[in-house]
Amino acid sequence: MDGDIIQEHSFKRGFSPDAGRIRTELEKNFPAQIKEENGKCTINYGAFKRLTVWVNNKKLCVESESNKDVKDDVILDTNKRYRVFLDESTGYTSKERLKMAKKEVQGA
Repeated sequence: MDGDIIQEHSFKRGFSPDAGRIRTELEKNFPAQIKEENGKCTINYGAFKRLTVWVNNKKLCVESESNKDVKDDVILDTNKRYRVFLDESTGYTSKERLKMAKKEVQGA
């Protein structure tokens, strides 16, 4: 898959779809400079050429573009940070997010 990938993630009850809170989670998990524009936060870090996050219709939206020219250890670090970011932002674990994504695909 080339180009940009956009994913939407629901928030667990009690996890606020607040853009400020999402920015804080991004800062906490990725030691990178955040560019903020039109309510969207963008970083460049590790295996992400670009990672943009924002809240739309009470969902966490994530658009990413991968840098394929990085070493495996960088990819592993980036993936781990990304999973923790999603866990802490949405309140759902990777397993729960996968289960919900499968349900959405089956319902479509």
